[in-house]
Amino acid sequence: MDDWKLPWEGGCRCGALRFRIEAPPMLASVCHCRGCQRMSASAFSTTLTIPSSGFVTIRGEALIGGLHAEEVHHYHCGHCKSWVFTRPGQDLGFVNVRATMLDEPGWFVPYVETQTAEKLPWAGTPAVRSYERFPPFEEWQTLAEEYAQHGARP
Repeated sequence: MDDWKLPWEGGCRCGALRFRIEAPPMLASVCHCRGCQRMSASAFSTTLTIPSSGFVTIRGEALIGGLHAEEVHHYHCGHCKSWVFTRPGQDLGFVNVRATMLDEPGWFVPYVETQTAEKLPWAGTPAVRSYERFPPFEEWQTLAEEYAQHGARP
């Protein structure tokens, strides 16, 4: 049963960059690292991990911003500079979309929170799983399976 009510659309603040999500998220999370705090100008960044095949840019051109590192590419709107999504430097089969960029983000609830070692003392979330850094590689599959069964739906 498909209870995700796909597809979803979203975009940057000015609307020049638009995207569509056509596959259910693998995970919903927030990251408390200082880099995400600085990039989002907030206590953490929100993320929906989407299979690469289920994410498409439908208008505008995304430009790399943020770190400009080989291991991770942060994509921004070229006009308003909103941070919209992130891809690993090598294709790992997923895209991390900022959940707040969805046209209707109100249903988003993080299942996992990462980098809590850098968490601001007042920043709390209802995440079910919490990690001082990132989950060990071996745990990602289990987290995705748990989220598929118990994660928030729109």
